[in-house]
Amino acid sequence: MAIDVVPQWMTGLEEEDVNFIKRFLLASGSLKAVAAEYGVTYPTVRLRLDRLIQKIQMNEDTAEDPFVSLVKRLALKDKMDLDTAKVLIAAYKKEKGEK
Repeated sequence: MAIDVVPQWMTGLEEEDVNFIKRFLLASGSLKAVAAEYGVTYPTVRLRLDRLIQKIQMNEDTAEDPFVSLVKRLALKDKMDLDTAKVLIAAYKKEKGEK
């Protein structure tokens, strides 16, 4: 069965992110094998996977406040780092009285 609709969490990913996911799956989830394939160190691949996980987590929620959506888009497009985006969103939600 082919996927007719791209899941929301995938819409913010770049082509190289999708290629990384494919390589990771084909390597049976072995970061060591992926590092060898890319010709980089294990910590480099681990960092890339962690950033990809953060991108996916930030892109999951579609029915958000416009400000929160803007901050997430900026982070996903590397216009701001993910930690700064999280701090801004947390401060904004705190000011609005949200959790």
